[in-house]
Amino acid sequence: MTTAASAPRVFSGIQPTSDSFHLGNYLGALRQWVALQEDSDAFYCVVDQHAITVTHDPKVLHQRSRTSAAQLLALGVDPERSNLFIQSQVPEHAMLAWILGCETGFGEASRMTQFKDKSAKQEHTTVGLFTYPVLMAADILLYQTQRVPVGADQRQHLELTRDLAARFNNNYGQTFTVPEPYILKETETIKDLSDPAKKMSKSSESPRGCLYLLDEPNQMRKKIKSAVTDSEAEVRYDPEGKPGVTNLLVIYSALSGTPVDKLESEYQGKGYGDFKGDLAEVVAETLGPIARATREYLDDKAELDRILVEGAEKARAVASRTLAKAYKKVGFYPPVAN
Repeated sequence: MTTAASAPRVFSGIQPTSDSFHLGNYLGALRQWVALQEDSDAFYCVVDQHAITVTHDPKVLHQRSRTSAAQLLALGVDPERSNLFIQSQVPEHAMLAWILGCETGFGEASRMTQFKDKSAKQEHTTVGLFTYPVLMAADILLYQTQRVPVGADQRQHLELTRDLAARFNNNYGQTFTVPEPYILKETETIKDLSDPAKKMSKSSESPRGCLYLLDEPNQMRKKIKSAVTDSEAEVRYDPEGKPGVTNLLVIYSALSGTPVDKLESEYQGKGYGDFKGDLAEVVAETLGPIARATREYLDDKAELDRILVEGAEKARAVASRTLAKAYKKVGFYPPVAN
């Protein structure tokens, strides 16, 4: 059995910017969070500080943070094997971000593609949105993280994190572990059900394009059955020629554990109706229990709060040691204990 002392350290976070996570979040990252508990010392975080880089409603954010934590527990994040907490409950994240921001070049930060994409869609762009990747770097480096399970869209931010860790170590002496990405290739980008040229996102132009984990089972079935395919009737993996069918095959294989080539054989000579109908049942049966378990965690407020406070206390025990080391290296006085 792997002990916490010998296990590789893992950190990952997710924003509470929606009432529910979606299938892309689950297959692209969250399912790996659960699997990594088996042989890792895992720290998992609802990154609510990242969520205020855009206009938000404080009451909605507060509730979504709780709902996000409840979903993570429902998905299988086990507080006995992982440290689950809310980012704002650990002030060391923001404190280290200032130091790392002073190590980040303006041009370096300007090259982040997510900032370009998000700022282009907003009338009011904040400094917080610009420095988002620096806070993400602080999130990771605080825990001396070795592996970071992330979606493909965060790959560039993780490279910045690695650069900042190496730069700080070079300038001030060994302080941070340089982390490695943990990205599952097969499901790193689940596509929009209505427009398979785009990744699945809560900002989908069609309400049927994004499949949420807290959707009712019948909603899930309808979204799968109305998913875009093509004018043929052949179930075949072909990302260029049949992106819609390919996306559904990837989802089917990921949820059922059946290899894509076997699914192609099973549906040879059958139409899309049979294929979508069977997939719709697999989706509803797999994700339905997650919604029920989430509601149970939300109904027991005291227990959910206990889990989050305990997780934050454990996280602070580790984060404070890293911050103290970074403070000393740059010449700061240590924070005064409460």
